Amino acid sequence: SRSHEAAVEMNLCPSVMIASVGRRAARSVRVVGSRRLFASSTVGEKTQSYIDQEDKFNARNYSPLPVVLKVGKGCRVWDVEDNEYLDFLSAYSAVNQGHSHPRILAALQDQAGKLTLTSRAFYNDVLGTYAEYMTGLFGYDRILPMNTGVEAGETAVKLARRWGYDVKGIPDHQAKIVFASGNFWGRTIGAISSSTDPSSYTRFGPFVPGFELVPYNDLEALEAKLASDPTIAGFMVEPIQGEAGVVVPDDGYMRQVKEICKRHNVLLIADEVQTGLGRTGKRLCCDHDGIRPDLLVLGKALSGGVLPVSAVLGMDDVMLNVKPGEHGSTYGGNPVACRVALAALAVLEDEKLAENSEAMGERLRQGLESMRSGGKVESISLVRGRGLLNAIVMNDTEDGSLASDACHALKEFGLLAKPTHGNIIRLAPPLCITEHQIDSALQRIEDALSTL
Repeated sequence: SRSHEAAVEMNLCPSVMIASVGRRAARSVRVVGSRRLFASSTVGEKTQSYIDQEDKFNARNYSPLPVVLKVGKGCRVWDVEDNEYLDFLSAYSAVNQGHSHPRILAALQDQAGKLTLTSRAFYNDVLGTYAEYMTGLFGYDRILPMNTGVEAGETAVKLARRWGYDVKGIPDHQAKIVFASGNFWGRTIGAISSSTDPSSYTRFGPFVPGFELVPYNDLEALEAKLASDPTIAGFMVEPIQGEAGVVVPDDGYMRQVKEICKRHNVLLIADEVQTGLGRTGKRLCCDHDGIRPDLLVLGKALSGGVLPVSAVLGMDDVMLNVKPGEHGSTYGGNPVACRVALAALAVLEDEKLAENSEAMGERLRQGLESMRSGGKVESISLVRGRGLLNAIVMNDTEDGSLASDACHALKEFGLLAKPTHGNIIRLAPPLCITEHQIDSALQRIEDALSTL
C-alpha cells in the first residue's frame, strides 16, 4: 500500500554529502541493512557485464542509462549492484499501478496455470467478462482487443477508414486520417508515416498514403482542414502529447476538437495509450474536457506493465463494419491478458490512483516551480504537465545535451528519468507514489540539477 511505501521510504532516507566532480556528482552512501538508497557514481562490474552483453547481441536502437535493473516494488527499483532508485519514468507510463503489484501478479499467475492462449479461432472463458467490464467502465458498445499500443493505433485507423467507406460514403481508396504535428504513436511504418520527427521517419520510406497533418492545439487549422476535404474519415490526436515533451494544449482543446469533428462528420480518435488510465489525474485525459471520443485507444498501463495489452473501444456504428476475417490478432484477447487487464483496472479504481495522481502531480509541479521561480535551479526554464505526466524544460537548445546530463546526474542521486527532444525531461512516476516520495524526489532533483 502507499502507506507502507511511505513508512519504508522514511526509514531509508539518508543524509547525503555532495561534491562536484565535473558535470556529475559523487557522494557518500548510507547503508541501511543490505540496501542502499543512492547509486554509486561508478559503473559496477555486474552492471558493465550486462551492458556489454546487450551491446554485443542486441540491435542498437536504444540508448539506455547505464543502470541494470533487477527488482521493482511500487515506485522503487533496484539494480544488480543493489542500489535503490525512485522510478520516474514508469516504463513510459505502463507501470501506473506500481511495479509488481500483488493483485496483478496473482491474476497473471492464476490464469497462466489454467490457460494462456487459444487464438480467436475459439472462444475462451475470460474475454467476454473483460469486454463487458471494459465497455461498461468507459461507456462504449464494443472493444477490439490487441496487444501493443501501436497495434491499437493501427486498428483505430482501419476502423475509421472502414467507417468512412461504409457509413460516410467516401469513395474507395480515398479515405484520409488527419494527425497533429508532433504526434507519436509507435514505430511501425503506419505510425511513422504520420510522424513529424526526423528520427522516426528518416530513411524508412516510402510511407503510407492518406495521412495528413495539422498543427497541434490549433483549432482554426483543424476546422479549415476538415471543412475543405469530405474524404477525411478521422482525426487521431493525443490529449497531451507525451513523447513530444508533455505538450499540454489549451484548456478545452479536446472539447472543441470533438465539436469540430462532429460538425464535419469526422471520427475523433483519442490516443490515450500514454495519457489514459489515471496518468493525468482522471480515468482518461479526455475526462478533463468531459468528452467521449468516437474511438478510444488504450494500452501501456492496461496491464500494469506485466505484458502487452491494448484495446480500441467504440460504438456499434463504427465497430461492426469490420467483419470476421478482416482484422485480427493471434494474441489479442488471450485469457492471460484479459485476467491481467481486469486486475490492473480494478487496482486503478479501488486504490483511487487517478485521484492520487491529481494530488501528487500538483505537489510535484508546485515543488518544481518553486525551484525554478525561486532561482534554486537555474537550469529549469519551464515546468508543465497534468496529473503525474509532467516535464521540465531545460535552459538549452533542443539539440543540446543538458537534459541528458541532468538524467545522468539524477541517476547518481537515486532517481531515474529520461530526456525527450534534447532539452526536456519527462517526470512520470507510478501513480501509487506518496507525499513523502514526492518530497524526496524534489530534493533529489534540486540537488542533482544544482551540480550541472
